[in-house]
Amino acid sequence: MWHGSRNRLLLMIEMLMRILFLILILNLLNLLSFISYGNTVFGASNTHVTMNDPKLKAEVVFSGIKFPTSMAFLGPNDILVIEKNSGTVHRIINGTILQKPLLDINVANKGERGLLGISVAKHEKNERPYVLLYFTESVNKDGDDVSEGKSPLGNRLYRYELTEDKLGNPKLLLDLPVKPDAGHNGGKIVLGHDDNVYLVVGDLGVGDLETQAQSKSQNIKNGSDPDGSAGILRITLDGKPVGPIIGKKDPLNKYYAYGLRNSFGIAFDPVTGKLWDTENGPGFGDEINLVEPGFNSGWMKVQGIWQNPIGEPYGTVGDVSVDPEQQLIDFNGKGKYSDPEFTWKGTVGPTGITFLNSDRLGQKYKNDMFVGDFHNGYLYHFDLNKNRTELSLKGLLNDKVANNIDELKQIIFGKGFGGITDIKVGPDGNLYVLSIHEGGHDCRAVANLTHPCVSYNSEIKGTIFRIVEANETTDNNGDNDNDGKFNR
Repeated sequence: MWHGSRNRLLLMIEMLMRILFLILILNLLNLLSFISYGNTVFGASNTHVTMNDPKLKAEVVFSGIKFPTSMAFLGPNDILVIEKNSGTVHRIINGTILQKPLLDINVANKGERGLLGISVAKHEKNERPYVLLYFTESVNKDGDDVSEGKSPLGNRLYRYELTEDKLGNPKLLLDLPVKPDAGHNGGKIVLGHDDNVYLVVGDLGVGDLETQAQSKSQNIKNGSDPDGSAGILRITLDGKPVGPIIGKKDPLNKYYAYGLRNSFGIAFDPVTGKLWDTENGPGFGDEINLVEPGFNSGWMKVQGIWQNPIGEPYGTVGDVSVDPEQQLIDFNGKGKYSDPEFTWKGTVGPTGITFLNSDRLGQKYKNDMFVGDFHNGYLYHFDLNKNRTELSLKGLLNDKVANNIDELKQIIFGKGFGGITDIKVGPDGNLYVLSIHEGGHDCRAVANLTHPCVSYNSEIKGTIFRIVEANETTDNNGDNDNDGKFNR
C-alpha cells in the first residue's frame, strides 16, 4: 500500500515536471517571437510580416505604441507618432521613445474619433518646425463621449510649434463639425509642393443612411451647403483658403475635392506633383483615385464602379454605374467626376498611401506607389504608366477591379502587418509602415459581424516597421551600414 502511494507520488511529480517544462518552452517561444529572421519578422500577437521580394525584409523600429494612427519624421531616425485614444504625441529617436510625450490633448475616442492625423512643416518664418494635428476634441477628458455621453467640441486642425521636447503655441486652423455617429472623420494631413495644407475629412458617418445625408458635398441635389465634411480641404499654414475651386463661400472655398465617404490616405506623386488618395466603401468599392482639383469621387451615389444601393443591407453591391455624372452635383461645372484608378469589390479597408521617392529598395521600386490595408494587413505595390495618370495593371487586374483575393496576389508586396494605419518614406529613403497588431472592422459598429474586428477605442498595441534590403544591416541608431542611395 505504501509502495502504491509512492508510485502515485512519483507520477504526480513527473506530471508536474512535464507541465513546468511545457511552460518553459512556451515562454521561450514567446521570446523568440520578436526575433527577425531573413525576410520575415515575428511580432506580437503571433503575427508575422513576410515580404514577397526575397531581397527585402521588414525590421522593427519600435513596438508598444497604443493604437497608433499616424506618424511623421522630424529627421533621420526621429519619428513623431500619435495615439488615437489617449491623445498623446510621442517622439521616438533612434528606436527609443522619450519618457514623456510631447503633448497630451483631450480627445473624444468613440468609434473612429480620436487623434487622427499629424504632419510636420518646416518653414522660413521660424526655425521651430510646425507640427499639425487633427483630432476630435473632447469637452473635459479622453473618451468622455463614451464614458459620459458628452458631445465632442468638434473635429479640429491645430498648428503647434516644437520647442525642445514640447509642442506649444497652438493655433486653431480649422473648426469642423462632428455628428452623432462616430465614424468617417478621416484625418490624414499632407503638405503639398505648394507648401499648403491638405486634410481629408470623411462624411462623418451619416452617408450610409439616406435620411441623414444632407450635404451637396455628398452629391445630394437638394442638400444643404457643404460644411467641411466629405472632402479634401486645402488651406495655408495660417488656416486661410488658397483659392476657390468649386465655390467662393466658406467653407466651399476650401474644398480641393468632394464626394468622399471616408479616407485614411492621401499623398503627392513626387514626379508629377499630383495628389492621390485611398477611399473606403460601405462593405464594397474601396478605391484608389487620382485627385485633380475639383475632383468629385461620387459618394453617396457611386462607390467604386457601382451604384450605392440605398436602403439595402451593409455591404450589398449595387449595379455597375452607367453615366454617373447625371446623378452628381458639379457646382456649376466646376466639379468633375472620374472613375477610380483601382477598386476592390470586397472591402479591405485601404489606409496609408505613399510614393517611394528613392532607390533604396532597388531601382525597380523608385517612385512607385505603396498602399496599406487595415483589414488584412497587406502592403500593396503599384507601378504607374508612363504619364503617371494611371496604375499599370496586368492580367486579371487590367479592368482596374480586384474581384477576389486571388486577383490581389500580383500586387501584394508584404503581408502579416496586422492593421496598417500609415505608410511613410523616411529621410533614409526606406519605407516605414505603422500598424496595430490586429485589424478589421470596429467590433461595436457593425451588427452580426462575421469578419475579424477590433475595438476602435481600445489600447491595442502597435509597431513601426522599416522595409530594407535583406542584406542591409543597421546599427542601434538605425543607420545603414551599406552605401547610401538616397540624397539626404
